[in-house]
Amino acid sequence: MIKLEDFSPFSSLTAAGKSRLREGVVSRYAVSEAPLLFKGQQISGAYFVLEGRLRVYSLAPNGTEATMYLIDAGETCVFALNSLFNDLLYPAWVQAVAETTLAFLPGPLFRTLFAEEPVIRDLTVRTLSTLVFRLMAELEEVHSFKLNQRLANLLLTHASSAGTLAMTQQQMAFHLGTTREVVARLLGEFVALDYVETRRGVSLIRDVAGLRRVVSEG
Repeated sequence: MIKLEDFSPFSSLTAAGKSRLREGVVSRYAVSEAPLLFKGQQISGAYFVLEGRLRVYSLAPNGTEATMYLIDAGETCVFALNSLFNDLLYPAWVQAVAETTLAFLPGPLFRTLFAEEPVIRDLTVRTLSTLVFRLMAELEEVHSFKLNQRLANLLLTHASSAGTLAMTQQQMAFHLGTTREVVARLLGEFVALDYVETRRGVSLIRDVAGLRRVVSEG
């Protein structure tokens, strides 16, 4: 069973820090698409993904969802950290993308580790810095790219090493902040060009260079 201590920087904690961690950490499990956090929710601790993936997203008044960033194994939610340290309500929504196992560190435990363990302070700073760059990249993509470019980029950046992206068309639509019908039409264009092959809940990249041309040329 995967434990938080298996990930850096927790594997580098002092003996006292590891003892505190073992006594206070709580494991949680979420099925795919399960909601985990809601906008306006009070945050009582820090969340780290052990297995699976979380999606942090915004919700427009008309109900349209748009992914802000993803949290993979070994990563934490920076919005939760910010809410925890600044006594703020959570500013977005979070759901599991796949079956996900989490490690939850109650607020007092995380604050103690932050105060006593340099590696946890480094982790917090790096997490905040990483989020800034992720959000800047997302904003640049939204304002500079056409939707077909954003879809091609989604396929290229989130597919496995074998070129497979296990996302439904609805999940892609949520990620891009559009509708399933629009995603279906654009995927159909990619299929016609033999850039991708679509199966139920899965897209397989057949021509990486073709998708790269879409991203660069629009």
